[in-house]
Amino acid sequence: MTEIVLLNPNHYPEAGARRLLPWLAPLVAALAPEAEGLGVRFVGDRAMRLANRRFRGKDKATDVLSFPGEDAGEGKGYLGDILISVPTARRQAAAAGHGVERELKVLLLHGILHCLGYDHETDQGEMERLERRLRKRWLPAGIEGPDA
Repeated sequence: MTEIVLLNPNHYPEAGARRLLPWLAPLVAALAPEAEGLGVRFVGDRAMRLANRRFRGKDKATDVLSFPGEDAGEGKGYLGDILISVPTARRQAAAAGHGVERELKVLLLHGILHCLGYDHETDQGEMERLERRLRKRWLPAGIEGPDA
């Protein structure tokens, strides 16, 4: 069983553990059954901008950053840490016409794939194709409520 820690210091209602863990735990179990742990922190745009500048040299907020663990690419050990900007997720959800909770799940899936070693910037579309297939399975259309 993978230990998953969700940190939500700003108390964003959409990022509550009771909403996300019942979906996230089976996803991690399916994608990385030997993973021992995963950390997720939900932050604001300012914290995300600082992290993006520090770790990627880009002085702007982004939606998600992933920090793979040592053996994460093999799906073993500590999978890694994921940082998600809730305000950015809110804007992206509005632009896409779906709920914020769904957008957070999209970003979680994206972050987990990065922790597993996928890189859409260098893999000739492999991660994008896999992510599209996984979204169909784990985020089917029409199952979300008004706030999902």
